[in-house]
Amino acid sequence: MKFIDQAIIILKAGNGGNGIISFKREKNNPKGGPDGGDGGDGGSIFFQANKNINTLIDYTFKKFIQAQNGESGKNRNKSGKKGKNLTLFVPLGTKIINYNTNEIIKEFKYHKQSFLLLQGGWHGLGNYRFKSSTNRTPKKKTLGKIGETIKIKLELSLLADVGIIGLPNVGKSTFIRSISSAKPKIGNYYFTTLRPYLGVFFTKSKKSLTFADIPGIIKGASRGIGLGLKFLRHIEKCKILLHIIDLSIHNYKLIIKNINIVNKEIKLYKKKIYKKKKWLVFNKSDLIKKEDIKYKIKKILKKINYVEKYFIISAINKKGLNTLCKNLSKII
Repeated sequence: MKFIDQAIIILKAGNGGNGIISFKREKNNPKGGPDGGDGGDGGSIFFQANKNINTLIDYTFKKFIQAQNGESGKNRNKSGKKGKNLTLFVPLGTKIINYNTNEIIKEFKYHKQSFLLLQGGWHGLGNYRFKSSTNRTPKKKTLGKIGETIKIKLELSLLADVGIIGLPNVGKSTFIRSISSAKPKIGNYYFTTLRPYLGVFFTKSKKSLTFADIPGIIKGASRGIGLGLKFLRHIEKCKILLHIIDLSIHNYKLIIKNINIVNKEIKLYKKKIYKKKKWLVFNKSDLIKKEDIKYKIKKILKKINYVEKYFIISAINKKGLNTLCKNLSKII
């Protein structure tokens, strides 16, 4: 299924049905009095989060969605039928945003979380309602109220504990495939990962860690080069970021340059993400000698002064992954 993480739609709740004017006209009761019934309430629009949905694709082709209108009243003092409420299902992590004001109306964080967005219009009153001792033949009714309308933006941010960042082809997808059942595409060319992926790792104590793998970030991404930074919002809620680095590159100065490229682009996008806790994860250790590993890392750490922790792994051989995940589980 295609991954869609944004959609813009116009929503309208149902209109309330009108009340009617009606009088009894029976053979044995020619002046039976008013019997105009009320209209039915218009249908309201609800949203509900569903953990089994992971895309907003259902809303890419529906630009206008309306709940059912209430029916008008009937004679013999019968009310019109109420319009059916409409429930729209969205993935966990979806935000409802007012398109005109950019205000976040609601964010969904757990399964079956429900929210009333638009109230259907109230019913109109039939003339039976206006009968009194001084007015036995009322010719008054009221119209149903118009249902509420709004233009919204749906925005999906994946809910993950750990965000995986880095240049293309550093082994991010191999990493998430090695620790979970996620199956992102792997290839020896740029942008094999075209959408974010979620993977779940379970520790021995059955604790789960959810990882979000986003497409690679390249120089100029903040200006829209490559896939740009449009997927970075999927790691905004992560508690920690893993910066995956290709340690097999011969020149350690180029490795330092690559680290700085990713950091700079993230900082240009949003400082809030840039300031998150970050661990460096040196990958592809299986491709170089042990003495070269120590030499490179020593040189790199001298230039990268923000590092709290670093790990050496081989994602393809699954070397060092348990140690890394064990450390992650202690802080999450």
